[in-house]
Amino acid sequence: MDVLNQWIAEAASFVWGLPLLFLLIGGGLFLLVYSRFLPFKYFGHAIQVLRGKYDNPDDPGEISHFQALMTALSSTVGMGNIAGVAVAIAVGGPGAVFWMWISALVGMSTKFFTCTLAILFRGKDDSGTLQGGPMYFITEGLGKSWKPLAVFFSIAGLVGALPVFNVNQLTQAVNDILLVPNGIEKGFATDLSIGIVLAVITGIVILGGLNRISKTASKMVPAMVVLYFIAVLAILFINAAEVPRYLLLIFTDAFAANNYTGDPMFGGVLGALIVLGIRRGAFSNEAGIGTAPMAHGAAKTEEPIREGLVAMLGPFIDTVIVCTLTALCILVTGVWQTSEANGVTLTAKAFSDSIPSYGPYVLLVCIAVFSISSLFSYSYYGSKCLAFIFGTRHKHWYNYFYIASILIGATTSLDLMINLIDTFFALMAIPTMLATLILAPKVMQRARVYFNSLN
Repeated sequence: MDVLNQWIAEAASFVWGLPLLFLLIGGGLFLLVYSRFLPFKYFGHAIQVLRGKYDNPDDPGEISHFQALMTALSSTVGMGNIAGVAVAIAVGGPGAVFWMWISALVGMSTKFFTCTLAILFRGKDDSGTLQGGPMYFITEGLGKSWKPLAVFFSIAGLVGALPVFNVNQLTQAVNDILLVPNGIEKGFATDLSIGIVLAVITGIVILGGLNRISKTASKMVPAMVVLYFIAVLAILFINAAEVPRYLLLIFTDAFAANNYTGDPMFGGVLGALIVLGIRRGAFSNEAGIGTAPMAHGAAKTEEPIREGLVAMLGPFIDTVIVCTLTALCILVTGVWQTSEANGVTLTAKAFSDSIPSYGPYVLLVCIAVFSISSLFSYSYYGSKCLAFIFGTRHKHWYNYFYIASILIGATTSLDLMINLIDTFFALMAIPTMLATLILAPKVMQRARVYFNSLN
């Protein structure tokens, strides 16, 4: 297991090298400038679309704009926001948060383009059902000769969509917050038991298909964000005197990198810190990875730009709001300096220090809802990838493989899970970003027509 862990860690470091950094952030910056910041000018309009002002039940697709965003957010607003931020701060200090913000702002533009393409170039699967996602906008937008790139994305997606990180951290949270404090010794048996319960809950929902997933997500996601928001605001209120100092520290440490404790990359600590922040940001909001376009591609709409605008809200909610709340919670309580904990346990320590009696249990409820909702949407992504490669009649097999992987995630190490998903997220980003950059003029052509019609 140690050899496997080391090999996957090296693979993650390799694929997250300079070329991918330039592709994700450089490509995202190009899209931001190329669009002349146009999507950001229509932020208010995006909220109107999300609220259903332009919904038409007769439009092609399966789910509403709101359900599409909630399905996408149910996978992104999850353990990346709680455990991923904690990992970033534990390794890189407060400065890592700044680079997560940069990743999010660039990611908003990237999401606008990728999710517009998911509607603009929808294709039909072998059963005749309209589908969206990188594999379809590659083949429909670039032509059938590009299909190997679409297949490459789908193969990477089969592993990238596995729920192992979310399950691993939820298991750790149940152990550290619920079982151990109450005198129950954690071990393989307890981990496996938690995994079995999660597998049963997930199976009930995901075997019901996209409609059941989207309806469940549209109820769970808003509730979990509000609950988490209230809990963290309470902690920030208790530690209000520390908030301004740590907000400033996020900016100053972003360039000083004094607290970075990982292995330096690219010949300097600052470069390593930037990559750390971007990796954790990409893991959190998934902009440029290609998962969200699969959810947004199922939206009921004939106007691609509207769905792109709705999708743009995802990284803002996910990283700029939720991740910042987690980061401030960890920083103002001081646990990032006084505790050896990592991942979700570090966040739990912040909650228990500020709200001793109830804090850890409130966090556990948030974590449970975050994680379980993520389990639902990721299964949809993986089954779409399998259906693209082998046909829709075989896609149900992915769900069984997916449910089995929950047991693996519950019983293996955190480092292994992070590096595994990081590696395949990077591989998914390569075809997604290449196709998006090539097809960007098609998006802008459609955007000019749409935005002119609003004026």
